[in-house]
Amino acid sequence: MRTRLVRPLVAAAVALGALAACAVGPDYHRPSTPPLAVAFKEQGWTPAQPADLSPRGDWWTLFQDPTLNALAARVAISNQNVAAAEAAYRQAEALVREQRASLFPTIGLDAGVTRSGGGRGGSSQVVSTGGGSSLVTGGGGRSSTTYRASLGGSWEPDVWGRIRRSIEGARGEAQASDADLAAARLSAQGALAADYFGLRQADAEIALLREVVEGYRRSLQIAQNRYNAGVAPHSDALQAQSQLASAQADLNDVTRDRAQFEHAIAVLVGETPEAFSLAADPTWAAALPAIPAGVPSTLLQRRPDIAAAERRAAAASAQIGVATAAYFPDLTLTGSYGFATTELGQLFAASSNVWSIGAAAAQTLFDAGARRARVAQSRGAYDQAVAQYRQSVLAALQEVEDQLAAQRVLSADYELRRQSAGASQAAATMVLNQYREGQVDYTSVVTAQATALNARRALIQAAAQRRTAAVSLIQALGGGWSAPF
Repeated sequence: MRTRLVRPLVAAAVALGALAACAVGPDYHRPSTPPLAVAFKEQGWTPAQPADLSPRGDWWTLFQDPTLNALAARVAISNQNVAAAEAAYRQAEALVREQRASLFPTIGLDAGVTRSGGGRGGSSQVVSTGGGSSLVTGGGGRSSTTYRASLGGSWEPDVWGRIRRSIEGARGEAQASDADLAAARLSAQGALAADYFGLRQADAEIALLREVVEGYRRSLQIAQNRYNAGVAPHSDALQAQSQLASAQADLNDVTRDRAQFEHAIAVLVGETPEAFSLAADPTWAAALPAIPAGVPSTLLQRRPDIAAAERRAAAASAQIGVATAAYFPDLTLTGSYGFATTELGQLFAASSNVWSIGAAAAQTLFDAGARRARVAQSRGAYDQAVAQYRQSVLAALQEVEDQLAAQRVLSADYELRRQSAGASQAAATMVLNQYREGQVDYTSVVTAQATALNARRALIQAAAQRRTAAVSLIQALGGGWSAPF
């Protein structure tokens, strides 16, 4: 008789497994993006192709600065935002494994001993004994003990694909979380490079302002001497004193900016600001990476935020299938095999075995449109994810175009700033010499020196802006152009 029962259930399980080859809900296809031009507007590149998993390399080494290289390496290990993103990725991976486990049966072991009894006129009480309860009489009753041990399991066949769609969704979220981790690294490393260049810009400005302060002190002394000799008005000395104080205030401001950049770098590498310091390097000059004329636009598709947005669209698509599966019945197969006897020595005897098998189905007949609403909600969430994916592509295209334009403009700007700084410094020297000879008033000296100072500071700032713009372009591309394909 047992064989006659088992065979139909085995056949039913095989049939359910065959049905589980299909899954309800739409199969995911990568959403289309806005039409991409053959080349970027600012520079002729090749058409874009998906390559978000291509290696990006240590892009910061393009600047050929050993200190920056050492700091950037610490970001991936010690930065707490990166650590949080890595922990989120591990959570997402664990969720995938949890969802995948639902495809398989659950098996459990049950063992226990039960003592029971009863009788007329006798009191009784229930006493817990291992895996069950015993009814113990107060007197005059008859009691017995039952021992049992069994192995049981249950399985919910994924006939309609609900579990597989859940796995697809969890896998998409895990891949998006992986991209988020890459984005966190890229963002932290980019912020580090920008802060580092800001700090080195401050070093150069501090050195310049110290030099200027010493020059203004000499100019003040010249003006004071001429005033004492009665060949120049007192206003010359007052203008020189004002100019010196203004330069000293500028020096204090830049010193404060440097301290703030140093504090920001400390946090990015996972240290407390008071325990971190970088030595000043007034003569610092990092290499400026040249942009190859043929940089392929495939690099655009390596941006981790685009990859994350596309993977979240895939996860949202899978949730439509999960919601749709609620229209179909839930099927469950159960079975157990074990032993039960009143004699402990006979517990595992063949005559003591017991077994059971069963199948159950449950179907919601009326829910006032709740399932329909959940499917509609899932479709809305998918449409939202697709729109966000397309928007991320558009934003990425804009950022690349912006940074390419910035590279072109800043390159020309730097050359003009260099010429301006050289000419204004020469003019300031000439005017000061003319003042010593009494050919011009001190206002001309102040004007010439202020112009020279502004031009030289602008040159330092332009050099830093070019490097910061290079970092921004690297980030817009998803991480450099030196990595192999």
